[in-house]
Amino acid sequence: MPFSFFTTSMNRRRFLGHAAGLTGAGVLAPLWTTIAASGEITKAYPDELLSVEGYTKGKLKTGDMITADNVEHVRDLLGPATYQHVLQMGRQLRILPTTTQWMKLGPWEYLEATLRNQGQARFDDTGNVVTPDGKPWIGGHPFPGTQDALELFAGLTLSWGRQDASAFAIREYDVAAEGHVDYRYDLVWAELSPVGRLVLEPKPYWPKHADKLRFNTVVYTAPESERGASYLNIWPYDQNKFPELYGYVPHFRRVRQFPTNQRFEPLVAGSALYLSDAWAAGDPLHTWGNYKVVGRQPLLAGVSGGWNPDHPNWEHGVHGGPKGESFFDSVVEMVPETIVCEAEPTGFARAPVSKKRVWFDARNWMPVAMVTYDRQGKPFRSFDGCYCLYEQGAQRFASGAHPYWSWAYVHAYEFQSGRITRMEQVRELPGNHRTVVNDAGIYERYLTHSALQRIGRA
Repeated sequence: MPFSFFTTSMNRRRFLGHAAGLTGAGVLAPLWTTIAASGEITKAYPDELLSVEGYTKGKLKTGDMITADNVEHVRDLLGPATYQHVLQMGRQLRILPTTTQWMKLGPWEYLEATLRNQGQARFDDTGNVVTPDGKPWIGGHPFPGTQDALELFAGLTLSWGRQDASAFAIREYDVAAEGHVDYRYDLVWAELSPVGRLVLEPKPYWPKHADKLRFNTVVYTAPESERGASYLNIWPYDQNKFPELYGYVPHFRRVRQFPTNQRFEPLVAGSALYLSDAWAAGDPLHTWGNYKVVGRQPLLAGVSGGWNPDHPNWEHGVHGGPKGESFFDSVVEMVPETIVCEAEPTGFARAPVSKKRVWFDARNWMPVAMVTYDRQGKPFRSFDGCYCLYEQGAQRFASGAHPYWSWAYVHAYEFQSGRITRMEQVRELPGNHRTVVNDAGIYERYLTHSALQRIGRA
């Protein structure tokens, strides 16, 4: 039975949902045409999809807090986990104005390349995204304005963080169902793209590694019991093949190769995140299948305002849950249209999930929410978070000539156990590990076998 998104609201909203399906992304005008012509989205949507005030007829407005007392006014605008968090677990969401300028919804270079390279992408006979002459993709989203689930996931898989290289300094807190933090970790998540490069030289390809899609490392730096544990994924460009997965095991003081298809297990004790969950596309594109669009809907999600420059290390306040430690202080805004897609793990015979459902922001094709389902079709795990420009007033963290754009925090939730993992991107961690972007030195520091050994033995 098809998933319905406008089931509990007024007929006008149901009509708008159907209208979106008829006209392509955007309701009043095709969205991508509007963006390409003007750089903003307001002409594509009616007022009730551009603000919470319009949608709720003034019952909620920008600046308000969504709480258990008023969440029913926006129930249709929240993912199932977020609604549960607010209604039953004390989570609160501060409403921000809707972002209407397109260039604030991603890294400047990536969005500019999306405009410049539009129309040049295709799938080859192996299902990989290539240019007209059959070479790897050259940068930006390959299918802007797409309404196709496979194309949405392909664009996401090609470039997770939409930078040539990133090293995220991260603090992770794993919260038990009873509300206390029972595990804390410091870690660095590093990723680098050898193809589709827009900032780092050589571009668009690093010839030495032009057959690879990305290098990705996770390195744990604290607590002492996990310090030095690390995992390196080396992804081939061919999305029919699994990455090579290596890990440094501090107990044995050496790098070993791991089975690469065991991607549905937590990397460390207590975590509610798997490798498969990364950016809602943590596995090669064609190890999942049966991609389909199951509907469209507006959504309240975090796409701006999540950076906290008032804290010297960008750390966020917390609230909610039995002990006030379950959730980061969170912001949301009206995303006028999301494209809701599903996919099934066809390449994993023993996957604990039967499918995932991902909400893509129709404006920039980034995932703003995900829910996975177990083999019985019951909600299993979810994530929500916040992307943003790292710029607030006079405070700014730059990526070259432009403000840094990235994620700020993430919540992962296990429906059946009640565990929550919350992660935030911070400025730096002990050991001189800092958040950096588009720095070629990330490769030697984090993305080689020798890097794993050096960090592990430090």
